[in-house]
Amino acid sequence: MNRLGNAANSTAVTLAGEVLRTFGEVRLCAFGSSMAPSILPGDFVSIQRAALHDISPGEVVLFLRKDRLFIHRVVDRRFANPADTCPESWLITRGDRLCHDDSPVSSVELLGRVVSIQRGSQRVKAALPLGRSRQLVARILRASDLATYVFIRVAVWWRFVFSERTTPWQM
Repeated sequence: MNRLGNAANSTAVTLAGEVLRTFGEVRLCAFGSSMAPSILPGDFVSIQRAALHDISPGEVVLFLRKDRLFIHRVVDRRFANPADTCPESWLITRGDRLCHDDSPVSSVELLGRVVSIQRGSQRVKAALPLGRSRQLVARILRASDLATYVFIRVAVWWRFVFSERTTPWQM
């Protein structure tokens, strides 16, 4: 990306963070495939401000790191020992289709939790913990970039052709 693109992206990320901190809610368009099958590229996600101690494993959160926004699922929480000289709590996150956990997310990086997803004209509940069928799909997508590519292309096609109907992976 060129300098102008980097500056525009940085400004957009900063603006989204400020809107969320100031007004408590923001709506963003998801890019990338790290949260497939729960969140697909082109889905709109609504995020509400939340504190680290309010987040539970299984929830999907938005955090800011190195001038980039990430939407990933919380897989664990780590609470600091109050006796530590610098007590800090952390969230451990990971994209549904990714194999490895992210670096721990601090309270400073956490912006909020995903409360709803809009896919086409349909509003989907917040990305709930993966059920058995979604876990299977996530494992397949984790194992193959080609499977992810095909899955996302089918999802886009399905959204275009059957915009008013639910897709099999929304159930």
